[in-house]
Amino acid sequence: MDTFAIEGGRPLSGSLRVQGAKNAALPILAASILAEGQFYIYDVPHLKDIEVMLKILTALGARTKHADGSVDLDTTSVSVSHVPDDLMGQMRSSIFLAGPLLARLGEVTISRPGGCLIGERRIDLHLAGLTALGAKIEEAEGYITFRADQLYGTNIFLSFPSVGATENIMMAAVLAKGTTRICNAAREPEIVDLQNFLNAMGARICGAGTDTIEINGVTRLRPVSYRIIPDRIVAGTHLLAVGVSKGHIELTNIIPEHLTALIEVARSCGVEIKTYHDIMEVKSTGNPLAYERIITSPFPGFPTDLQAQLMVFLAQATGTSVIKETIFEGRFKHVNELARMGASIYVDLGSAIIRGGNKLSGTSVEASDLRAGAALVLAGLAAEGTTTVSQIHHIDRGYERLELQLQQLGARISRVSI
Repeated sequence: MDTFAIEGGRPLSGSLRVQGAKNAALPILAASILAEGQFYIYDVPHLKDIEVMLKILTALGARTKHADGSVDLDTTSVSVSHVPDDLMGQMRSSIFLAGPLLARLGEVTISRPGGCLIGERRIDLHLAGLTALGAKIEEAEGYITFRADQLYGTNIFLSFPSVGATENIMMAAVLAKGTTRICNAAREPEIVDLQNFLNAMGARICGAGTDTIEINGVTRLRPVSYRIIPDRIVAGTHLLAVGVSKGHIELTNIIPEHLTALIEVARSCGVEIKTYHDIMEVKSTGNPLAYERIITSPFPGFPTDLQAQLMVFLAQATGTSVIKETIFEGRFKHVNELARMGASIYVDLGSAIIRGGNKLSGTSVEASDLRAGAALVLAGLAAEGTTTVSQIHHIDRGYERLELQLQQLGARISRVSI
């Protein structure tokens, strides 16, 4: 088992290229099933979730190779419609395979997906969307089987703008007969990236990035080469790392428009941020100011995936801040660990009240999920003394060797095997 050992109190400096986006790469890898042939996907980070997805694709009949940030993928021989149970349970994003496998093979069997335990993450919207396109669904003994000789375009309204459901419906609908409209669709940048990938393959999709997406079905798609967008959550984590540890860094390979909500909050709290083209310069010298109230919400609102990291930042602020979590009810598990380090945080009815200004002290803490783990690393950067973060396999699901990224910026952090 690996842990992170962090010696806090060292300002960050230097330059770092941000990795490709995990949450864009996973559905794009799944979407490759929709065509037969050789794909070349660039800027794919080396992460546990990516490894699991590639193992699933291999089990389905694809040939895969992941080296130097690129994936060579041959989907010609994909013929298996049952996603392996053990792999399905390791990663929630395996649900993305339902739509493309159904569209290509006419049948798919899955077990319920796994992933971080951060609250209820139902797949009802996935099931309802695929049913609306014409799939017949059977559930028995923990398995879900989808069947459809042909999918048909229709109008689908999502009761919540679910990113995963929007993407799954898009992937199934590209080979459906007729036109599909997804209303109240999620608007995240990763959905725009999926649209761009599918359109490069020959799909006819418009509207991604708005609340209405229209898909005109086609009969065939072709393999392509494609580059994944930068990871906005990784970029945001490093921005906040400068905020908690002070310093001056330059992040390259970013899309500033994907970080608008975070940039607005950070600037209001006193962090200096300059953006130009695909570069962001971040500078923080003093204690940040409190931010009265932040509410997590779907894009373009403040991302739930940066809520935990922001909480560490605000724990260093002068004054009291409030974060209301509206996406996942179980996403405050890091609060008790931060309190052990000296943070003053009180949780009530889905809101965290953060009384800033307390000095953090290094101690042993445990990551409960991916983003909570990243937050504890940031707390270690700000704390006096040494912080040990365990269960870092969660962190490895979303950050490509986070310790090496931070070392490049001058942090004293190491991976220790115990």
